[in-house]
Amino acid sequence: MNIGQAAAASGVSAKMIRYYESIGLIAAPARTEAGYRVYASDEVHTLRFVRRTRMLGFSIEEARELLALWRDRGRASADVKRVALQHVRDLEAKIAELQAMAGTLRHLAKTCHGDDRPDCPILEDLAG
Repeated sequence: MNIGQAAAASGVSAKMIRYYESIGLIAAPARTEAGYRVYASDEVHTLRFVRRTRMLGFSIEEARELLALWRDRGRASADVKRVALQHVRDLEAKIAELQAMAGTLRHLAKTCHGDDRPDCPILEDLAG
């Protein structure tokens, strides 16, 4: 299938497929004599794998590591679990940080009169 068909089948845009190829995340597919990319079902399966990792918030490098583990049939599941649990810790830290930011902004909004006066504790805090 061509890149448009691979994009439709995998849920990864053609632009992202080209990007993943350019950074070496996925292997370059075979090409026709005219230079068009030709994708096999295995390559579409790989694109779906990468898409799922990215949807779960894994970075490109983490996706690369998971892809290598997925391809390595001799891998230990403990290695995969380690990557997943580290990502969970990273997500939980980011959630805590976002909750703290929301709390700060909620407090600042509560102290703002929200009327026609120019004084605004939100802007004062941002100007710090």
